[in-house]
Amino acid sequence: MTTHAYGAHAADKPLEALTIQRRAPGPRDVQIDIAYCGVCHSDLHTVRSEWQGTLYPCVPGHEIVGHVSAVGSEVTGFKVGDTVGVGCMVDSCQSCAACEKGLEQYCDNGFTATYNSATPDPPGHTLGGYSQRIVVDEGFVLKVHHPADQLAAVAPLLCAGITTYSPLRHWKVGPGQKVGIVGIGGLGHMGIKLAHAMGARVVAFTTSESKKQDAHALGADEVVVSRNREEMKAHTGSFDFILDTVAASHDLDAYTALLKRDGTLCLVGVPEDPHPSPNVGPLIFRRRAIAGSLIGGIKETQEMLDFCAEHGIVSEIEMIRMQQIDDAYERMLRSDVKYRFVIDMASLDG
Repeated sequence: MTTHAYGAHAADKPLEALTIQRRAPGPRDVQIDIAYCGVCHSDLHTVRSEWQGTLYPCVPGHEIVGHVSAVGSEVTGFKVGDTVGVGCMVDSCQSCAACEKGLEQYCDNGFTATYNSATPDPPGHTLGGYSQRIVVDEGFVLKVHHPADQLAAVAPLLCAGITTYSPLRHWKVGPGQKVGIVGIGGLGHMGIKLAHAMGARVVAFTTSESKKQDAHALGADEVVVSRNREEMKAHTGSFDFILDTVAASHDLDAYTALLKRDGTLCLVGVPEDPHPSPNVGPLIFRRRAIAGSLIGGIKETQEMLDFCAEHGIVSEIEMIRMQQIDDAYERMLRSDVKYRFVIDMASLDG
């Protein structure tokens, strides 16, 4: 099946209109007409081959919302017309210990990413959501219950939302806890919204005094400018959990010092250069931990979408046309977006 898409033929080439092939829906497949696709920093890294191993042509996009246009003969959970989403994964081995526990993101054999993973389909690797439609196994399709006028702002939940929701749930964030969110960007702004909805006292950390008002509007109870030593010191030893969303190399000691005994600093941002090696002493003497987390499994991602629909949570977005993607990438590098770009896929036709 021929489908219009947008992608790159090489790391140093701009994205352009492409014609790609999608498989006809098999017995367990769901065909989705894509309405909106969020723009993730991972898209830029992959297109420009900043992470090794990009396969070309590269069609990125793993924050997909659309409507079911066809289903295979064995599909039971979806019907034509349903509003659905697809996130960062479209398959996994389904047989390892991680998959059996619904933790497909940690598949022992490696999950199949929505783009840039090996597949039998042409051209031999997966092609993502910067396209008119996609065909996905029903086990990796998610139900969206938000109202129609929020669907564009739902798209980033499929990556930014679950990337922050999963660690907040894993470390049992809730009422009575003091939780820090480091960074107020595409991930951080979702972390603030979610932690607030879970009932925690939320403290946002930013390097920019100018972001204080925005952080409060997102749901932060307090905002700390991390470059202000006195503001940081005032919170020493007081946090149950800190979620660090910053994807640039920085000093982790400044945050581990803020944890209570048995507190955890969880990293979800992958820096281009390693963080400076943390001081072991503050970890040992307070039984503190530095941990990491990667998106969430399909069951947990559905739980996140349902939680967000129930609490009226969506991402803060700026809608763009498909043809504006290269400019959006440059703006994203300058942090010139509040807080996530979303592509209106209707623009592929014009």
